[in-house]
Amino acid sequence: MAEFLGPVCLEMYKDLKGLFRRHAALRVDYAMTLQEKHKNLMEEVKKLRARKDDIVKNSQKDEGASNECKNWIGRVKVVEKEVRELEVKYNNEGKHSCRWVHCCSRYELSKDMVEKTKKVEILFKEGERWIEGTSVDKPLKLMRRKPPLDSEYMLPVHKVTEEKLVSFLRDEKIRRIGVWGIAGSGKTTIMNNLMSNEDSTSMFDTVILVTVLDYWGVKELQDDIMRQLKLDMEGSADMVEKSARILKELQTKKCLILLDNFERKFELDEILGIHDNQHSSKVVLASRSRDICIEMKAGDLIHVERLSPDDAWIMFKEIVGGVIDQFPRIEEVARLVAKECDGLPLLIDTVARNLRNDRDYSHWKSELKQLRTWKNLQGMDEVLQSLECCYNRLDDATKDCFLYGALYPEECKIYVDHLLECWISEGFIHDTSSFRDARDAGHSILRDLINVSFLVRTENSKYVKMNKWPRTMALKISSQNNHYKLLVKPSDRLQYSPQNKEWHEASRISLMDSQLKKLPGTLDCANLLTLFLQRNKDLLDIHKMFFESMRSLQVVDLYGTGIASLPSSLSKLVCLKALYLNSCFKLMKLPSGVKALKCLEVLDIRGTKLDLLQVRSLIWLRCLRISFSNLPKVNHRKGTVSGFCSLEEFSICIDSSQQWIDNIAEATTREVATLKKLTSLQFCFPNLDCLKLFVERSPVWKDNSSFTFQFTVGCQDSAHSPILESVDYPIHNSLKLVDTEGTDEVFGKVLKETDVFGLIKHKQVYSLSDFDTGNMEKMLVCLIEGCDDIEVIIRSTGKREAVLRVLKDLYLRNLLNLVRIWQGHVPDGSLAQLTTLIFSKCPNLKNIFSKGLIQQLHGLQYLKVEECHQIEEIIMKSENRGLIGNALPSLKNLELVHLPRLRSILDDSFKWDWPSLDKIKISTCDKLTRLPFRDQSATKLRRIEGQKSWWEALEWEDQAYKQRLYLLFHPL
Repeated sequence: MAEFLGPVCLEMYKDLKGLFRRHAALRVDYAMTLQEKHKNLMEEVKKLRARKDDIVKNSQKDEGASNECKNWIGRVKVVEKEVRELEVKYNNEGKHSCRWVHCCSRYELSKDMVEKTKKVEILFKEGERWIEGTSVDKPLKLMRRKPPLDSEYMLPVHKVTEEKLVSFLRDEKIRRIGVWGIAGSGKTTIMNNLMSNEDSTSMFDTVILVTVLDYWGVKELQDDIMRQLKLDMEGSADMVEKSARILKELQTKKCLILLDNFERKFELDEILGIHDNQHSSKVVLASRSRDICIEMKAGDLIHVERLSPDDAWIMFKEIVGGVIDQFPRIEEVARLVAKECDGLPLLIDTVARNLRNDRDYSHWKSELKQLRTWKNLQGMDEVLQSLECCYNRLDDATKDCFLYGALYPEECKIYVDHLLECWISEGFIHDTSSFRDARDAGHSILRDLINVSFLVRTENSKYVKMNKWPRTMALKISSQNNHYKLLVKPSDRLQYSPQNKEWHEASRISLMDSQLKKLPGTLDCANLLTLFLQRNKDLLDIHKMFFESMRSLQVVDLYGTGIASLPSSLSKLVCLKALYLNSCFKLMKLPSGVKALKCLEVLDIRGTKLDLLQVRSLIWLRCLRISFSNLPKVNHRKGTVSGFCSLEEFSICIDSSQQWIDNIAEATTREVATLKKLTSLQFCFPNLDCLKLFVERSPVWKDNSSFTFQFTVGCQDSAHSPILESVDYPIHNSLKLVDTEGTDEVFGKVLKETDVFGLIKHKQVYSLSDFDTGNMEKMLVCLIEGCDDIEVIIRSTGKREAVLRVLKDLYLRNLLNLVRIWQGHVPDGSLAQLTTLIFSKCPNLKNIFSKGLIQQLHGLQYLKVEECHQIEEIIMKSENRGLIGNALPSLKNLELVHLPRLRSILDDSFKWDWPSLDKIKISTCDKLTRLPFRDQSATKLRRIEGQKSWWEALEWEDQAYKQRLYLLFHPL
């Protein structure tokens, strides 16, 4: 053993000795050449400084520097400061008394100078894009500059968006495309990449990219387009003459015009002298606002969304480099830093480059802290500045509404109705005569904020949320505005109330989702307008003097707190307009002074133990929401409900554990029917007779054309339906028949006004036609679930009138005896607007599409068939003989789940192009061995999902086509 180890150890010793000598030699070399490396650095810095000065001078001539140029100038200044620090170290270098320390110090300094020289050289080269002309982003320069982000970092979102754009450019029917998304989401990167995309450039003779600056008018835009088209600009004086020259050029060439950074509307038809049907050229325009794309007649829109957390991490890690993998401590902080960038590629790129190969753990921690406090952070100012440009274009009311959203936690689901009511109560929405008009105005503002990505809709359209950076900007703006001071505390671990000074200075306070157990006694809050204390479940008591100084308070939300009573000082809130007490399960008592709340318009006491009689004095309420449990259970007193004579919106909710008591149900229905100002009613009628009573007696039902309702008839236990609850229509009439039976004339009367219809566990009805489809002219959404007697959905009577003309979504679930959708003749125009069709657990369903039916479904976008065990073909050949052309031309998403007998989606004899199909999911359909595609079909297909075993068993005629589709396959 020793004989073996001896030579090995000797060789290791020689290797280590050689390695040490090379390392020592390198250190000595760095130390000995310090003077030379210092000289090189100073020369490069001198050149960089001169370039910076030239660019600054040019930018002053050219109406100011672009954001990207400002960012470059800022980074140059940082490097100049770092070089000055190295210069100080260099001048002090001879002061070390220890020779070894002196050598080590020279080595480290020399090494730093080499790295700094490389950084200076990179910055110098980056400055070339502006030194050629001007620091303003002139489009001619943009044609040659490198895209801001490398394409390898865009694969998750931007590459897909780019592919969608290319597919739209191939479509001869599409002439104008709009790309929209929040600042920093990558729109400019996508536009730049289209300039070099071979698929897009090969379709056109000329491709130009114009970046529209804020101060531009028609003249500047036309001039830049003409310059890039290399048109003679001599003598071009007015818009008409210029547009004629542009038109003449476009008539001889097929041109792709990319217009980036539109922040207001331009009339492109007049600027370009063309109309969409007069030329073969195409326009792609990018804006932060969806509305601007629509106003500029973009026929197809693409939303550039944030990167997902996984994709953002991949991009961040790629840019930072290998240091993350080398140091686990840094990886932990790096993930938090990437998360704080909120999926914005611009910010990810800037922050990641600043940390590239940085091994200093303290620097990473500092960067994370700066991101969280948005102070002194390189790159963030550019994002916030872009967002602030959008903010400055909003009108004053919309600005106020946007800033108000920052009271809610980051990424928190915000209930739209609550948000609108707070806006109304704060006075942001005014000059409206009714609560309904105010809501309508609020929805208009909400749409504007969504269209500039300041708010984002969630999967359930009744909620929105505010992402990190819009909220960061809102907090920053409010901190600088003495009239809009927000006090917003992080929701986690807040156990103690803020300092009295903070209460005094704030006009709006949010302490929701905290662990507060008590609130201060006396405060000076004369300016306080909104107070959010939602979900402080440990808050059991409020001091009797708490509200004493809050006489300006307009909104108080105590939802989900543990309070059992409210303090007497509540009566001091003489300006209060909205009070939310819902889900305060222990709340039993209100102070007697509640009648002093003369301005109160919105009151929510659902889920409390309060008796409605405790608030009967508030006859001026406009919006009241209660639970069945709030009604007196014994000796129902006349006027309990009807006394609220000013009510415009009224809701009585029954949770799953409650049922109507017959005598209370009838008495309450009679009183509700007397309310003359109602514009909205949410009500559960225990039986058909109560519904009849309301329809026959209510004046608002008979006379008020703007009256909206959400009615349930029958057993409330079965009435909850997530599908109907998340309908994407802000104001709609809904009717649910739950565990009821038969048809009745009153059902028809209500159905005539119904947008959303749910038929759940209903008996003695065999098709939807039994209710008379003539009563369904307004129906947008229909859910039929658990109705065992249903055999077909529509049974045609031979009429020529279209049936369900405006129906958009049809859900068919748990229908044991459903055999087919349609029986008989299908009139033209029937189901013409249907976009979503879902079948689930219909065990006897065999026929989905008849020939007459499938020809009407030209708008269908989403088809799902799940657990329908008799289905063998999706499009049955026997039912669709002679079918000509592409049926289902708009279908984007096809899902087939657990269909054990399915063997065909579409027979090979049908040559469909599937022109819109984007995604297909096949799960546990083992007998399906062929996909319905051929080469050059389904050109927009981006994703195929299924089990790996299913994919491997598929049969193919063209192996090359199989390989192309394999790139789209994602195993389940």
